[in-house]
Amino acid sequence: MNLYCCMIDLKQDAKALAFAAALDAWMSHLQTHGAIGKWRLYRSKLNLSADAYRDFLLEIEVEDLSHLDRAFRLTGKHDDETAQLHDRVHSQIARADFALYRPYPDPERAERMALV
Repeated sequence: MNLYCCMIDLKQDAKALAFAAALDAWMSHLQTHGAIGKWRLYRSKLNLSADAYRDFLLEIEVEDLSHLDRAFRLTGKHDDETAQLHDRVHSQIARADFALYRPYPDPERAERMALV
């Protein structure tokens, strides 16, 4: 399982609960189409974070890169429902930083290392 992480700051006029509701609808849409696995949204607590961290942390589980590719393809789809759900989330975000993590050591790396 790979973990796609997004650190997010909302726009000044965005409401946190409205963002969370829009994100729930968007993530549910992606899950319904088999584009992602489980997901979690966290919010910084008591302002205990370094400047490099954002207010929200979103974690999305994907099986592999092809699974992540399905999510991106669905996001780029030009149907009204997908565009509307995505826009409701994206329009509230001021800044987002992304990263993709994998378990380590992973089976491919461990096997490759055994051959050296």
